[in-house]
Amino acid sequence: MKNIRNFCIIAHIDHGKSTLADRLLELTGTVSKREMKDQLLDTMDLERERGITIKLQPARMNYKEYILNLIDTPGHVDFAYEVSRSLAAVEGALLIVDATQGIQAQTLANAYQAQEQGLTLIPIINKIDLPAADREKVAGELINTFGFKKEEMIYVSAKTGEGVEKVLEAIVERIPAPGHPMSGNSPTLDVRVVRADKPDKLRALVFDSKYDSYRGVIAFVRVFDGEVKSGEKIFLVSAKKGAEALEIGYFKPGMLESGKLLAGEIGYIVTSLKDISLVGVGDTITLEKFKEDISPLPGYKKVKPTVFAGIYPADSNDLNKLREGLSKLKMNDAALEFTGENSPVLGLGFRVGFLGMLHLDIIKERLEREFNLELIITHPTVGYEIELTNGEKIATSNPAEFPGLERTKSISEPWVTTEILLPKTFVGSVLDMLGRYRGIYREVKYIDESKALIIYEVPLAVMIKDFYDDLKSVSSGYASLNYEHIGLREGNLAKMDVLLAGDKIESLSQIVDKDEAQKAGNEIVSKLKKLIPRQMFEVSIQAAIGSRILARENMSAMKKDVAGYLYGGDRTRKDKLINKQKEGKKKMKALGRVNVPSNVFLDLMKK
Repeated sequence: MKNIRNFCIIAHIDHGKSTLADRLLELTGTVSKREMKDQLLDTMDLERERGITIKLQPARMNYKEYILNLIDTPGHVDFAYEVSRSLAAVEGALLIVDATQGIQAQTLANAYQAQEQGLTLIPIINKIDLPAADREKVAGELINTFGFKKEEMIYVSAKTGEGVEKVLEAIVERIPAPGHPMSGNSPTLDVRVVRADKPDKLRALVFDSKYDSYRGVIAFVRVFDGEVKSGEKIFLVSAKKGAEALEIGYFKPGMLESGKLLAGEIGYIVTSLKDISLVGVGDTITLEKFKEDISPLPGYKKVKPTVFAGIYPADSNDLNKLREGLSKLKMNDAALEFTGENSPVLGLGFRVGFLGMLHLDIIKERLEREFNLELIITHPTVGYEIELTNGEKIATSNPAEFPGLERTKSISEPWVTTEILLPKTFVGSVLDMLGRYRGIYREVKYIDESKALIIYEVPLAVMIKDFYDDLKSVSSGYASLNYEHIGLREGNLAKMDVLLAGDKIESLSQIVDKDEAQKAGNEIVSKLKKLIPRQMFEVSIQAAIGSRILARENMSAMKKDVAGYLYGGDRTRKDKLINKQKEGKKKMKALGRVNVPSNVFLDLMKK
């Protein structure tokens, strides 16, 4: 184990970690120049187009006499748990900061998490080749924020390769080998120091998994104790499920069979299981014969969706294609959940749970691209807990399933702690903006003479609307955001219904704060009046909470000049036709239903 170095790369989005990973693979000869391409470890087209890492990817490199195991982690807050398990699988991390932008919110969040888990951090200032680079200023930020020493800084240009050799030397010299004491100050959180009574008994941490239609679920693992060989019977401790290790190997960066994995190594196990939800991130794998005599590695939790939306096919004939698409994506995404849903307006579709808005956006785009679907997405919501007057509690994310006001005692919603890092000149305007989002002020910290960190608590429901756009607007694009879930809190909430010609349209219902209900009601009826095409009869558009009407707009009927073709004669002929038309409109108003085109739901989501 003394020649093994396990590390990951953490950074804010677009600070160059995937490019640095490319240079490391190239410099160590892991990938030949002929096979090399930009963002090699980003295997999805979406990752390359957006310049972000969505799915983590491990790779094994050989440098001199050392084996270097790299895990390229996602940078977005939606995948924070996946990052935390990746950190638990290694002893060190490369902390990359853009020389033109300095420390950002996700840099702070991931670096603090790495320090808590006892990792050795290597500070790397990237993009020094750019004209706007200010290496000394950024180095000062890192020293003041994390307590680094000036001589620890490594200055690189991942694009040109300048300084990358120094990174490899630092990995070997600074990151401890597996089994050595860790440098962190929170050993109780660190799986690396929780040793089995008998270290020859297998314990391997699952830090990711994927589904292969031919071989079943493939677990990405870090072995802490013992060893595992191909053909052995394995056991997933949290899932309480046995399986067979059909194939074992490591990543170069493609899967390369080795037949066994030893303590300290990172690799994969083909499990023969067909359900990816059984191989959860954070679970412990041991051998079947040790299952009664092993303590699981700490930190496991089942990842639950936090944002929910209805997804419907624009063409009802595509329902089975949508079901097939969601099922296939779920095979490689255990966090994705969906159930059938029926809307009187949109027809049959699915209620889908996501880790966050980026996760929703990725799934939507993949469904449209890979399965050639045109989709309608209802307004995203969060999961609520409702306490009824009889003491019963129910959990739902669908406003259509909310009980009436007379049965509701209280409604609780999820809250998050937000950390906003920005130039201190924008602190006032951002605090004013946060005051409009029914949040709770916690504190403002000044990182240095130019940067501040605002800590605020807000309901998750406001985060998934226009929050991010507003933040970028008031900060001229300089603010960066990170957030962490802190649980449910009771809110002053109510279900707001939308009625068209007296009919309640459940697909348009929203959960609103009662103090903001009037404004929300005015906004939605005003928008709907512009979006819904005129009908053959007069239509009332109303927003209501229970029996209380908050706002109303009337949409006049389409009219035809029924007397236009008449000429000459008595006036009574014209009046007779006009009165006949009026009677027809009354009858249509009493019997007619409003036609709501599917694009109305898409337009309503736009700001």
